[in-house]
Amino acid sequence: MSLNATPSGERIHIGFFGRRNAGKSSLVNAFTGQPLAVVSDVKGTTTDPVSKAMELLPLGPVLIIDTPGFDDEGALGQERVRRTRQVLNRVDIAVLVVDGTVGKTPADEELLAIFRQKNIPFVIAYNKSDLAGEQPSDGIAVSALQKQHIDLLKETVARLVKSDSGRRVCGDLVGAGDFAVLVVPIDKAAPKGRLILPQQQTIRDLLDAGAVPLVCRDTELALTLQKLSAPPKLVITDSQAFGTVKDIVPASVPLTSFSILMARYKGFLRSAVVGAAAIETLENGSRVLIAEGCTHHRQCDDIGTVKLPRMLRRYTQKDIVIETVSGRDFPEDLSPYALIIHCGGCMLNEREVQYRRNFAADCGVPFTNYGTALAYMQGILKRTLGVFPDLQKMV
Repeated sequence: MSLNATPSGERIHIGFFGRRNAGKSSLVNAFTGQPLAVVSDVKGTTTDPVSKAMELLPLGPVLIIDTPGFDDEGALGQERVRRTRQVLNRVDIAVLVVDGTVGKTPADEELLAIFRQKNIPFVIAYNKSDLAGEQPSDGIAVSALQKQHIDLLKETVARLVKSDSGRRVCGDLVGAGDFAVLVVPIDKAAPKGRLILPQQQTIRDLLDAGAVPLVCRDTELALTLQKLSAPPKLVITDSQAFGTVKDIVPASVPLTSFSILMARYKGFLRSAVVGAAAIETLENGSRVLIAEGCTHHRQCDDIGTVKLPRMLRRYTQKDIVIETVSGRDFPEDLSPYALIIHCGGCMLNEREVQYRRNFAADCGVPFTNYGTALAYMQGILKRTLGVFPDLQKMV
C-alpha cells in the first residue's frame, strides 16, 4: 500500500462467505475485476481468508475478504471455519454466496443467522445463475463466469454502506485558526522517516478543521510554547511522554494524547476510562492482556511488551502476569484475565474494535487502552479528559 493509500482501519470491509464450491472466489474476482483469489473446481481451494485493499467504484476505498468454505470438514477444515468466524467480527458488509443450482443449505442458513446476530448488513448472491432455472426472491441472481449482474451486486452492496458518521479525531475540539501543538518523541521505537498513523490522522483532521498543527519533539516543547504569542488551544502528546509533557504544559492549557483521541474515534473511550480503574484491583498473579492491533518489529523499549508491563508492576507493586497479542490474534477465551489494555486500534476498523470491547464486557473483563492506562497511572487522567467534560466527571 502506498503512503497515500487509505489505511485498512478506515476502509469498508466486505466479506464473501458461503459453502465450498459455491463460487465465492470466482465471484470475488468478478466483483473486483482482478484475479484476487485462486479458483478451482476442487472443493476447499481457499484455505485461509484472503484480503485485498483496493478502490472499488462506487464504494471508494474497501477491503475485500474471501473466506474458506463454511462447511469445511475434518480437523483442518474446522480450523478454517474458525478463521472464517473471526472474519465475521470485523466485516462491515457480508455477501453470502449461494450455489444457485443447489439453493440455500443448512450452512448458508447458519451464516445468515450469524449475520443477523452480529447485526451485519448482508446481501445474498445466488451464483451460477446461468445454470439455474429459478430466479431468487430474497437475493440477486449472478454469474461469476458470465459476469452477469455483477454491477447490480456492487450497487446493492454500496447501498448497505452506512453514511459517514461524522466521527472526528480532534477537529471538533478546535476552531479555524487555532493552534494545536503535537508532541512526537523521536526515540528508538519511532519509525524512521515517518510518523505513526494516529499522528498522521490527527494532523489531517486539524488541517480539515482549519486549525494550525505545530509538531515538535518533547525536547523542544518548552521552547515551542515559549515562542507562541498565545497559549495553544490544545496540546496532544504521545502517551509515553506524559511524564515529561505534563510538567511543561501549563494547567490552563488542555492536554490529551493521540491514544486517548483514537479511543474516542473508535468509540470506546468511555469504556477505557471505566476500565482503567481496574488497575487498582490487580493482585499477585493477576493476568493482564496487552493487545495491539498491528504487527511491527519490536524495539528494545517497546510500549506493549516492555514499557507498559514495567509501569504496571511498578505502580501496583504486584507480581502481575502479562500476556501480549498483536494483529488479528485475539483470545476466544477471556476468562483468565483481570484486565485488557488495548492499543488505540488505528489499524483495526471500528467494528472489530467494538467486537473486542463488547466481547470483554460480555465476559466481565475491564477494557482500557494504552493512553488511558498511562494517564491513570501517572495521576493525570482527569486532566487529559478536560476536553471531554462528561468523561472527566467520571474520574
